[in-house]
Amino acid sequence: MKGKEMQARFVMDGLHELINLCGDNAQRDGLEETPFRVLKAFLEYTEGYREKPAEHLRKTFDVDHNELVIVKDIEFNSLCEHHFAPFYGRVHIGYIPSDKVTGLSKFGRMVDGYAKRFQVQERLTTQIANAINDELDAQGVMVVVEAAHMCMCGRGIKKATATTTTSAVRGEFEDSAQLRNEFLSLIK
Repeated sequence: MKGKEMQARFVMDGLHELINLCGDNAQRDGLEETPFRVLKAFLEYTEGYREKPAEHLRKTFDVDHNELVIVKDIEFNSLCEHHFAPFYGRVHIGYIPSDKVTGLSKFGRMVDGYAKRFQVQERLTTQIANAINDELDAQGVMVVVEAAHMCMCGRGIKKATATTTTSAVRGEFEDSAQLRNEFLSLIK
């Protein structure tokens, strides 16, 4: 067996044991192929490790626009690095271009690239803001992420309606409460 095949077999054997430890029979109909399906799902959930998300923003266009651009309600799904429990929500991006803009779909691809990793919401927010700031050389960037975390909603404290909001600001947004307020009012 080759290296990756051995790793996959080891993980699937561990998942088999986990099913048994939880109290079910990993050999019963419906569960016997579950370790393979879980492994395959985790490789999909974490495909962001196999790309450089910021590179999606490198396709740019010269546009004479140096005012606020907002892309809101970008849906994402991620996995909490502490419990491997899902968290999901929406990302709202505002930026003030310098000389270039990027295609709007590039923001969704970049968000997915960072979200499809083991994450915490705070890091996700920072990575998105830094990528836009650095790759687009933006005059200002503001990112707001709103998410529900199953590690809080579905286990532990079990507060089903709890959501978490994080933000990051760069450039002109750091210095202007008026600009931050404009962005926040437009994403509502």
